[in-house]
Amino acid sequence: MKPKPSDSTPDAASAPVAAPEIDHLRFQRPHAHLAPTFGSDRFALQAEAFARFFGTPLFLGGQTAVVAIWIAVNVLGLVKFDVYPFILLNLAFSLQAAYAAPLILLAQTRQAARDKALSEADAQHREALAAANEQRQAIAAQNAAQMLELLQQNTKLTEFTKQLTERIELLTVEMHEHFMRKDAKP
Repeated sequence: MKPKPSDSTPDAASAPVAAPEIDHLRFQRPHAHLAPTFGSDRFALQAEAFARFFGTPLFLGGQTAVVAIWIAVNVLGLVKFDVYPFILLNLAFSLQAAYAAPLILLAQTRQAARDKALSEADAQHREALAAANEQRQAIAAQNAAQMLELLQQNTKLTEFTKQLTERIELLTVEMHEHFMRKDAKP
């Protein structure tokens, strides 16, 4: 037989209750598979890094430097592997565009999917917060109603105590007068 809380030590009633662990990312976890843009293998991570590198100033500066050196070397005649109209350079740009465009589009599509999933998770989180808030407000309203009822009961008890005190005082005075009359009669 388990002891009742009132049967146990006085500290048992005042012992703090451990709050349950709350998973703050519970709404994002179902969408975790969307986190890596191209997957999570080595090729996917390198493809994502490459797609991210396309928009950086380092890439633009590096590409500009390579093109400038390419043209300068061929125009000045230091090397003649791609003379004017620079067909090989155009082919290199076409090859770069052929790979860059699908990678960038894939990254944008996956980012849109991640954004949508995370906005849905945020909406679920806000709904859960709203439901928890409504529950807290309902509990507060219930506690306020109980407090009001207890205050009304306390007021009634106070009035009843006052009436009893007045009645006791009246009876005491009557008894005192009664005993004083008996004592006064010889």
